[in-house]
Amino acid sequence: MNRTGWLAALVLLGALAAGAGYWAGSRQAPHGGVVAEGTGQAAHGSGVAGTQADGQGRQILYYRNPMGLPDTSPVPKKDSMGMDYIPVHAGEEPGDEGVVKVSPARVQTLGVKTAVVEMRTLAQPVRASGRVEVDERTQAVVAPRFDGWIERLHVRATGDVVRRGQPLFSTYSPELQSAGEELSIAERLRRESAADPQAAEAAARLAEATRARLRNLQVAEQTGARQTLHAPINGVVLEKTAVEGARFAAGEALFRIVDLSRVWVIADVFERDLAQLRVGQPAQLVFDAFPGRSFEARVAYLYPTLDAATRSTQVRLELDNPDGALRPGMFARVEVVTGGDAPRVAVPASAVIDDGDRQVVLVALGEGRFAPRPVRLGARGSDFAEVLDGVQEGERVVVSASFLIDSESQLRAALSNLADTGEGDAGAPPAYDAEGSFEDFDAETGSAMLSHGEIPALKWPSMTMEFGLESLDLVHGLAPGTPIRFRFEARGPGEYVVTRIEPLGASPAPGAAEHRHD
Repeated sequence: MNRTGWLAALVLLGALAAGAGYWAGSRQAPHGGVVAEGTGQAAHGSGVAGTQADGQGRQILYYRNPMGLPDTSPVPKKDSMGMDYIPVHAGEEPGDEGVVKVSPARVQTLGVKTAVVEMRTLAQPVRASGRVEVDERTQAVVAPRFDGWIERLHVRATGDVVRRGQPLFSTYSPELQSAGEELSIAERLRRESAADPQAAEAAARLAEATRARLRNLQVAEQTGARQTLHAPINGVVLEKTAVEGARFAAGEALFRIVDLSRVWVIADVFERDLAQLRVGQPAQLVFDAFPGRSFEARVAYLYPTLDAATRSTQVRLELDNPDGALRPGMFARVEVVTGGDAPRVAVPASAVIDDGDRQVVLVALGEGRFAPRPVRLGARGSDFAEVLDGVQEGERVVVSASFLIDSESQLRAALSNLADTGEGDAGAPPAYDAEGSFEDFDAETGSAMLSHGEIPALKWPSMTMEFGLESLDLVHGLAPGTPIRFRFEARGPGEYVVTRIEPLGASPAPGAAEHRHD
C-alpha cells in the first residue's frame, strides 16, 4: 500500500473510533446528558483536557466521588451507596478555591519542575566552629624530682621531634651524688659483714632504702652525681624552659612533649542543637589552611557544662593526624551528621515557601493546576525537610518556578484563601445544614445513621447515611424516626461529623435511642 493509501486508512480508523466513542458515551450517560465529542481522554490527571460535554454544551473534565473521597472516573459511574459520580466541568472544579491554573505551554515556558513527596532518611547536619587542641592523653612533662644543674642539652629547640628514650639533657645533682655514695657504702658493709648476720641484714636494709629513694627520683638505674634524662614518649617538643648551665628545682617542668599523631577538635555547639548530638556520630571538618580538603572525625565526648554567655556547649571530636598537618590552635569548620535511621515524609527544601509566619508548598494537581497548601515542618536536612502535616507520600510538589506560576497577583490570591476568612478560625472546615430524621446510633464508633433531604451544596440527593458525632450528647434522648435539623462539617475526604442536632417536633415513639453494638 502506498503512502496515500496509508493516510486514507488512518483517517477512516479515526472516524470509526470517534463514532464508537460517541455511541458509547451516549449509551453510558446516566440521564442522557453526556455526549462524547471526540476521542480525547477525559481521565483526570492525565494531562489531556476532557472532551465530554453535557446537554448545555459545557465541557466535562471528569467525574468525582460524591462523598468527597479522592476517587475520580473519566466516565459516569456510581459509588458503593448507589450515588452517581458528580460531573466536573471546565472551570468549575470542586475544591479549587485558591488553585492556580497555568496553561501547559506556560508551564513549559516557566520551566516548572515537580518532585514526589516520599519517605527519606534525612541528613541533619549540625554546624559549628572549633579549634585544634592536643590530645591530653598523649602529652608528657619532663620535671626532675631533684635539684640540680643542666650540664648539657641534647634537644635544644622547641618544635624538635623526639623519640621515646632519646636523651634530652645531662645534669649534675649533689642530692644524687649523696644517694649514690650511701648505696655504695651499704653494699660494701653488707659484703664485709658476711660473718655477722645482724650487721649484714642492717647493711642490706640500708642498701634497699637507698635504691627505693633513687627509684622515687626516677634514676634507679643510674648512680652518681651526673645523670641523663630521656624523652618518655614519641612526640614534638611544644615547650622547653631548659637552658644549658641553668639551675633547676625539684618539680620544675623543663620540657613538654606532645604526640600529635592524633588530635582533638573542640567545637562550640549551640544549646538548641545539643539534643541531636550523640557520641560516635561522624563529622566532616574543613580548615582554612587546606581548601578543598576535608577531614573525617567522630564525636568523642559532650562536655557536661554550658557557657551561659554564649549559650553553647563544648563538644570534643577526635581525628588522626598521621602527617602532622593539623597544628594546635588551627580554626575548624565542623559539620556533624545527625540524621536518624528512620525514614520520614519529606519534600525538597526548595519546595517550601516560607513567609515568616507559616510554610506553604505548591501541590501539583495535574492539568496545569497548582494548589498552595500549608504544611507543618519537622526536622530539616541539607536538601530536604520533614513534613509532619499537610502533604502525603506520593503527591507532587513544585520545586522550581514556585513564584513564577501564572503571575504574582494570582499566587497572592491563592495564598490568601489559606488565611482567616470571615468568622471562625483560619482553616476551619466547611459546615452544612440539613433537615431529616434520626435513625440510629453506635456508641462504640461514635456515629449515627441520619436520613436527610437533598443537599445542593454537595450535590447530594436525599438518602440515609452514617455521620460521625462530635459528642454522644447530641443524640441523647432522641428516638428513632425523630425529625431533626442538624449541622455537619466536612473534616476530610469522606469524613463528615455532626456538630449540632435540634429536634423539629415531638418524637413519634417514646423512649430514647438505645446503643447499637452490632
